[in-house]
Amino acid sequence: MQAARYGTIVDRVIPHPQERSNAIVLNLVLVLCGTALVAGLAQISIPWYPVPFTGQTLAVLLVGGILGSKRGAAALALYFIIGALGAPIFSDQSGGWDIISGATGGYILGFIVAAAVVGWMAERGADRRVMAMVGALLLGNIIIYAFGVPWLANWAPAGDGVAFGWSAAYKTGVQPFILGDLVKLAFAAALLPAGWALLQKTGVGRKNEEDGPKAGLL
Repeated sequence: MQAARYGTIVDRVIPHPQERSNAIVLNLVLVLCGTALVAGLAQISIPWYPVPFTGQTLAVLLVGGILGSKRGAAALALYFIIGALGAPIFSDQSGGWDIISGATGGYILGFIVAAAVVGWMAERGADRRVMAMVGALLLGNIIIYAFGVPWLANWAPAGDGVAFGWSAAYKTGVQPFILGDLVKLAFAAALLPAGWALLQKTGVGRKNEEDGPKAGLL
């Protein structure tokens, strides 16, 4: 029996070019699309101090699950870099190093790691089963908070060296988001397996999968 071949859903749908130069161009385009998706959903925002409600986390989880570990992490690293340089792609069309060094910088750093981890699990078939995807996305959310909450707790709002504090960080940077994160997690966990089921039913891209996953950047 032939061993199962895994990859992300985009590897199934889009044929991987044989020539290295074409493969690089394709992967760069996918990375840019991932960055654009995160930037777009970041503008779906409900103001909340000091961390707004946004669609960013949903986009991060989807980008990781769709593009895989390397491309997903690259897309979020590019998001971080472009935003830090001043492009208005963070929530509320904000950008610049002040955002990175401010209350939400840790969350944005966590996006990179979360996309990589979710992508790694998706490449190994987690995105084909709802419960496996729930576990992957839950882990991704935990990673985002693992970066964001300590950063927020040590942030000094007045710039006087007085930290925001762990209690305030939990009350403003975790507690209000739990329900929304669970809703976004459930949506993403259902979306990707449903996409795979549709591909299996229609047979779209079956040959691409048989040729093996091509989830790297090169």
